[in-house]
Amino acid sequence: MSGLVFVLCDAVVMLHFCSGEIQVNSSPIDHRMPVKKKRKSSGSEDTGFRKCKIASFCRTQAPARLINSEDNFSSKRCLSWFYEYAGPDEVVGPEGMEKFCEDIGVEPENIIMLVLAWKLEAPNMGFFTKEEWLKGMTLLQCDCTERLRSKLDYLRSQLNDTATFKNIYRYAFDFARDKDQRSLDIDTAKSMLALLLGRTWPLFSVFHQFLEQSKYKVMNKDQWYNVLEFSRTVHSDLSNYDEDGAWPVLLDEFVEWQKARLTL
Repeated sequence: MSGLVFVLCDAVVMLHFCSGEIQVNSSPIDHRMPVKKKRKSSGSEDTGFRKCKIASFCRTQAPARLINSEDNFSSKRCLSWFYEYAGPDEVVGPEGMEKFCEDIGVEPENIIMLVLAWKLEAPNMGFFTKEEWLKGMTLLQCDCTERLRSKLDYLRSQLNDTATFKNIYRYAFDFARDKDQRSLDIDTAKSMLALLLGRTWPLFSVFHQFLEQSKYKVMNKDQWYNVLEFSRTVHSDLSNYDEDGAWPVLLDEFVEWQKARLTL
């Protein structure tokens, strides 16, 4: 998603992969989104999200009311739906976001919420403005809870397209970083990488271990972008890694570190 970090309930982020944790030398990798701060109406921030497990599955959903398939999308109904969750500042914040997640049956830290935020072009984790809501939900043709529930499989399927996943991955960098910083703090970066690559990149657990013991305190945008490219093009045994390539130093150091471990 304190809270895709995303809204996240009491102090976390809004996106979760359901259960399993990857073990690295007996230390579990945290698949939770980074902690974000809750905005006050005055503009200041305080913590306000609940930590949740990264879940790949949805919550148990309450029975949905039937929708008339011939009932066309309504902007008026969509706006009324928005106000079910928005505060006095006309923004869906942490508390409203948690209720929204409960209603659609998705944990705040589920990766679906990251995809939804991307669809809404929301720049701030844990918050949807009225303009973002109306634009994004109109694009999705969703004006009520039941219609959005019916689109959850579609939202998840966006992750299966290579080009679309790359766009979501790149979006996640700016979405998750503190807006007064140009880079991601390393803990946030590790959480977001776990969410996005933890179950698809064979070397992720090793890379996570490398970051744990490294000197790096932040990850910049160039490093973030290149981690995805590295995960897609470099073999798990690193046999095709080009040391003379234009990789950032962080990845050069990772390869050197891993090769040294393999020779022990």
